[in-house]
Amino acid sequence: MSAEAAWPGVVAVVLVSLATLAIGTWGLRVSRTTSDFYVASRSVRPGLNASAIGGEYLSAASFLGVAGLVLTFGADMLWYPIGWTAGYLVLLVLVAAPLRRSGAYTLPDFAEARLDSKRARGVCSLLVVTIGWLYLVPQFEGAGLTLGAALGAPAWVGPLVVGAVVVVNVSAGGMRSITFVQAFQYWLKLTALLVPLLVLLVVWVGDRGRLPAPATGDDAWSLPLGGTGVGDLYTTYSLVIATFLGTMGLPHVVVRFYTNPDGRAARRTTLVVLGLLGLFYVLPPLYGALGRAYGVSDDADTLVLDLPRLMVDGLGGDLLTALVTAGAFAAFLSTSSGLAIAVSGVLAQGATRRRPGTGEVRAFRLAAVVAVVVPLAAALALPDVNVARAVGLAFAVAASTFCPLLVLGIWWRGLTAPGAVAGLVVGGAGALAGVAWTVAHPQARTWVDVALGQPAAWTVPLAVVTMVAVSRATRDRIPRHARRFLVRLHTPEGLGLEARTGR
Repeated sequence: MSAEAAWPGVVAVVLVSLATLAIGTWGLRVSRTTSDFYVASRSVRPGLNASAIGGEYLSAASFLGVAGLVLTFGADMLWYPIGWTAGYLVLLVLVAAPLRRSGAYTLPDFAEARLDSKRARGVCSLLVVTIGWLYLVPQFEGAGLTLGAALGAPAWVGPLVVGAVVVVNVSAGGMRSITFVQAFQYWLKLTALLVPLLVLLVVWVGDRGRLPAPATGDDAWSLPLGGTGVGDLYTTYSLVIATFLGTMGLPHVVVRFYTNPDGRAARRTTLVVLGLLGLFYVLPPLYGALGRAYGVSDDADTLVLDLPRLMVDGLGGDLLTALVTAGAFAAFLSTSSGLAIAVSGVLAQGATRRRPGTGEVRAFRLAAVVAVVVPLAAALALPDVNVARAVGLAFAVAASTFCPLLVLGIWWRGLTAPGAVAGLVVGGAGALAGVAWTVAHPQARTWVDVALGQPAAWTVPLAVVTMVAVSRATRDRIPRHARRFLVRLHTPEGLGLEARTGR
């Protein structure tokens, strides 16, 4: 790639990085207490919080992966954005407001408060770190792909730049600072996809609206996951379960609801998020459809970056590519920041062995470095990870662990600590076995490959059954405060302290 073609992209990446650091530094002015670092002092309003959630949730898989999947497998890949959006509807109905009323800082905080169990807290802490790191690896991989495709940079440059910016922002200002950064990055990502797409659609119309060539067999446009067998149908349904239920178990998503002032604000935030995600997810599939129309057959994960130069010649194509590159880089920064916040909070609490206090700010900053460096090293050591598939596996782990814990913990008084721990271990072990198997056997050839490649269809029910069965067998271990705690979760704040505590 010539220097003339690469310089707009270089400028775009530099500007996004500088804007991210500048906004984070501005946010640092209002970050003083530990509560600021963990939950922005629970003062983020629904509009701002929804934009921030959109910023951190729309990751490399959304910005690059969806278009690539549509290009490769066809229209059935729309289940990915549908599931990632609909997961917030499930979150709205079952979890958002009660979780905010719990008063927790993190998912392990919620588990300990609900179950009165240090062991449950420890297992949840381990799972938060595991899911966070599993989700961070494809963000760093995507950064390497983006800078390689748009700028011709070596694969290690993107991960190192993203890691450095995230560490500085997260350790400097925590949640309060990152909230402003992520809100800005949502609107940047939306603009970075929308403006080039409008230009490309004009070009497509000028080419008389060319359509993809008719496809058959494994390349068919609308067959489940590009195949025709029962295994492909199972994979589709398992993917739907993982994306619908995994959202509520993602640590960087859940922690944002702790930043709302109250349960009503948490619900309003979720409603706005649904609208913002729906607006965004209209765009990536259109890139995939245009890629099919123009016969793109190269690396699917870089389709969004390659298409502008393919369809628009000269400086115009370079400028459009630079804008898309800026949006993709913002996606990696925002999602990585949210994950780093969630993992750092859990690591800091585990290191200090107490609930958040003013002495934890230093521990939080040190934990932020660890939270980023470990997955960064993994991303550099494990190249060529499919971005959307890796994120899908993270959703499967979240759906198999925290989803049953939150739903049963919020809605069923009979949940016990032994039941919760058993379900978390069984569901987590099953889903993580699927992740390990998929890494070792990326091509599905047998039913074992299919079942472990998308494990949510069997790991989620297994986790739920285990939690219920073990809780029934340990009824004498139901926490004494369980009924009072559930009243607190389900009573609106406006009814007063007496009603909320069941007195």
